[in-house]
Amino acid sequence: MPPIIRFDQVSVTANEKTLLSDVSFTLHAGEKAVLCGKSGSGKSSVLRTLLGLHAVKSGAVYFQEQPLTPSSVQSIRSCTAYIGQEPILGAETVRAALLLPFQFKTHREHSPTERQLLEVLHRLQLPADILNRESSRISGGEKQRVALARGLLLGKTLYLLDEVTSALDADSKQVVFDVFAAPELTVLSVAHDPEWLERCSIIFELEAGRLTQVKHHEYA
Repeated sequence: MPPIIRFDQVSVTANEKTLLSDVSFTLHAGEKAVLCGKSGSGKSSVLRTLLGLHAVKSGAVYFQEQPLTPSSVQSIRSCTAYIGQEPILGAETVRAALLLPFQFKTHREHSPTERQLLEVLHRLQLPADILNRESSRISGGEKQRVALARGLLLGKTLYLLDEVTSALDADSKQVVFDVFAAPELTVLSVAHDPEWLERCSIIFELEAGRLTQVKHHEYA
């Protein structure tokens, strides 16, 4: 099968600074990959480039074998959930945050039922009463899981994760591991957490914007 994501000798610059230099890799549907390296090595720049937030100076990015361009970037955003260390939920309450995307025409006909909301919260070990809490008053770990819940409700299949386990306790981390183990989900992540690295089948090591090593292993 062709890869879902392909970087072909991608170089990116911003403010006269090189962020990525000749980066090439592929990621197939269902694979779990992690980008690791020191601060400033280009890990988050890979995610931002994939989302069309950084312009490609040379080389090309392909999503489902279609070149990523300003006009085609919406195709990748439509099936992608990006979750960072401090997700912006965009609504006053958790319930409103979960339902926010369903106010738009694209998703309006697929608005989740109360049962579906409670099921996804249970799956992520979040209490039912969190629905009525203010988004500004929940913890960073809870925000990450609410953002993940929103992606699951939307049926997203590609997840771009930036240090998504950083604010989670051991039990919550295990819940997130179990969710992303699903074979239908493709994951490209940034992480330093040894447990997360152990759960990923592909490790991309970056240094100063260059991909220096690719490791493959199977998680048992």
